[in-house]
Amino acid sequence: MKQVVQNYKSGELAVLDVPVPGCKPGGVLVRTAYSLISTGTELMKVSEAGMSMLGKARSRPDQVAKVMQSVATNGVPATYRKVMGKLDSYTPLGYSLCGVVEQVGAGVDDVKAGDLVACAGNEHALHAELNWVPKNLYTPVPDGLAPRHAAFGTVGSIAMQGVRQGEPQLGEVALVIGLGLIGQLVVQLLTAAGVRVVGADPDPTRCELAERLGAAACGDPASTAVEAAVAELTDGHGVDQVFLAAGGGSNQPVELAARLARDRGRVVDIGKCRLDLPWNAYYEKELDVRFSRSYGPGRYDPAYELEGRDYPIGYVRWTERRNLACFLDLLARGSVDVEPLVSHVADFDDAVETYQSLKDGDLKAVAVLFRYPEQAEEQGESAAPEVSVPEVRRTGTTVAPVRSAKTPVRLAFVGAGNYATSMLLPHLAQREGVELSTVVTTTALSAANAQRKFGFAEATTDLDAVLGDKSIDAVFVVTRHSSHAELTRQALLAGKTVFVEKPLALSEDELAGVLAAVEESGNDRLQVGFNRRFAPLLQEARKRFGARTGPASLRYLVNAGKLQHGSWYLQQGAEGSRFAGEGGHFIDTASWLLDADPVSVYATAAPGNEDLQVVLRYPDGSTATISYVTTGAAGFPKETLDLIADGKVLRLDDFVRASVYSDGTVGRKQWVSSRLPKARDKGQNAELAAFIKAVRTGGPMPVPLESLVATTSATLAVQAGLAGGAPVTLARAR
Repeated sequence: MKQVVQNYKSGELAVLDVPVPGCKPGGVLVRTAYSLISTGTELMKVSEAGMSMLGKARSRPDQVAKVMQSVATNGVPATYRKVMGKLDSYTPLGYSLCGVVEQVGAGVDDVKAGDLVACAGNEHALHAELNWVPKNLYTPVPDGLAPRHAAFGTVGSIAMQGVRQGEPQLGEVALVIGLGLIGQLVVQLLTAAGVRVVGADPDPTRCELAERLGAAACGDPASTAVEAAVAELTDGHGVDQVFLAAGGGSNQPVELAARLARDRGRVVDIGKCRLDLPWNAYYEKELDVRFSRSYGPGRYDPAYELEGRDYPIGYVRWTERRNLACFLDLLARGSVDVEPLVSHVADFDDAVETYQSLKDGDLKAVAVLFRYPEQAEEQGESAAPEVSVPEVRRTGTTVAPVRSAKTPVRLAFVGAGNYATSMLLPHLAQREGVELSTVVTTTALSAANAQRKFGFAEATTDLDAVLGDKSIDAVFVVTRHSSHAELTRQALLAGKTVFVEKPLALSEDELAGVLAAVEESGNDRLQVGFNRRFAPLLQEARKRFGARTGPASLRYLVNAGKLQHGSWYLQQGAEGSRFAGEGGHFIDTASWLLDADPVSVYATAAPGNEDLQVVLRYPDGSTATISYVTTGAAGFPKETLDLIADGKVLRLDDFVRASVYSDGTVGRKQWVSSRLPKARDKGQNAELAAFIKAVRTGGPMPVPLESLVATTSATLAVQAGLAGGAPVTLARAR
């Protein structure tokens, strides 16, 4: 992944390729959508890095004191090596972002993968494509709040903590000195709290912006305008609070605060400005000077920030995380508006140039956002999530040998569970020209049972022996879902033709691993067990329906029913959701009938995510709706399908009968798949025949690899759609 870093010794800024952080317990891995540049704090760090060593020492006397202490303790040589090593290292930038949860660590139950969150922390919410963020430094983003606005969460929390330290009350008057990013947010928060605000800043454009956002009056602190406004609003008594949101080395803000505050008023330091308090002025008014520590209680406490130990709300009402959530709520309700503060949105890849423009003054900005790759422009709304459909790449093609009709195709099975022994092996054991060579299982007994029942030549628990056996032509992967992708990857790298039962993968990373094996080996001889497109009844129905000239509407009802207690399908943590396991069947069938791959997926679910409604959109405007339900009557057919287009209707009833209706014909055309009542042929035998033919002849696989990948990506996108509550675009990799 990429991350913005800076070498504090040389001042160099760079976007580096760095390892992806691990998803540790107690936090989440977040893929950044937008991150915010703090034009105050971050530019100060960037400017300091460009100073000479003497300049750095003058700007950080606190660090110089630590160095001198180290010299006294460890000596000059050791201290020098330590200091130079630290200075000559890359350090991160950034501390405020919004992104999508990519992975959830152990012990986290308040968010899930696909949720949009705002994150805080100068060690965790960095300008990087992926960040690991501990529990107390993120919060879910309210529905409808744009990610680019939620990226302001951290700086909003800083402003909010400063306002809380001032304890404003309705009807009071406050002075905000410094109208940069934090100052502008303080103005809005005070206005929302019913406080009249006067702003002070030498930049007239910032003064005008603050007035548009609610300030009663603003002006240059060196002029008489600010003092006159305070006198008018307070009847000459002075303001109740002064908020110091300015930076720099001038003592003017502190002196102005003393002059314009009322007797026993409060002065709150939020920014990092010079604080040489004029003793007489502060003493005579008995001014209450307060500091605001960053985002709020919990800041700098490892037990809170890293270990996730929250403070009881009865004792600490507003912690870091609660401030973050409160600010996002104000944004979502329109009480605070950050859009006018956005001066520039830069692509993340242009980070170095953006910082340089800010440092040189070429880019005048209150707030600058980094937009990360694949983030669409929102145009005032939350951007729809997007899932990339991986590109299939082949470095070369492994040509399968052509076998004569007399040479048997030798097969190995990895796994011999219920599906393999009931739906696949019975067909293969009876097929001429097929030799069941080896069965591999994790337990010796199940392998021995399969060998005895279906006539395998060998039974073993040694997978490596099978993959290394050059006489084996094809490997069937019929194990539990969580192992499909890895076993497929290994078999492809071993040069085998592979038949893997659905699903091909349970995550985008697993799918990428399979495709990496295809690219590395040049072996694309892969089939996934999407058998329904091979069902004779559906094949005939599609033929009679004929070609389409316009968009189609397809409805697929899957009456899946309840699973028995103890079924391994219920182990969603290890084996994926039930739909992730078998949903590819129905997506593949719809795509085959519509002769295209979907371009977007929308999914919604009943509580518990058991009953799903999945809507697929196709390039020509066709749609397919898959209703996957577990709460229906057991006696109702499992699968019913309707395809409607061009005045025609194709009706499939659970692979027992199908009908095609069309305008201009009398009655209906109907046929049944078998003379036996309720005999269903879902295409396994025909699929196996097509697969064996491809292995024997070296011809194309029954289903193009690109189609298998598209179906898998669409199936995975269902979970992302459920998490995001919005359509997921299936973007083809470029």
